[in-house]
Amino acid sequence: MGEKIVRLLRCPRCRKQVVWEGNPHRPFCSEKCRLVDLGKWAQEEYTIPGEKVSDEESQEDN
Repeated sequence: MGEKIVRLLRCPRCRKQVVWEGNPHRPFCSEKCRLVDLGKWAQEEYTIPGEKVSDEESQEDN
């Protein structure tokens, strides 16, 4: 009794196995992997499937 269960997961960027609890960068293994992923979103290398929104529709929502 009293055994602590350690949850492990794989970093979405480098696939290194990391501990979930107490990891300030989760789900990533490090700040570097977190920032690389953020940069890919900022450079629009990642996309979310869906219909394209025209610039006019986008401005109307604001």
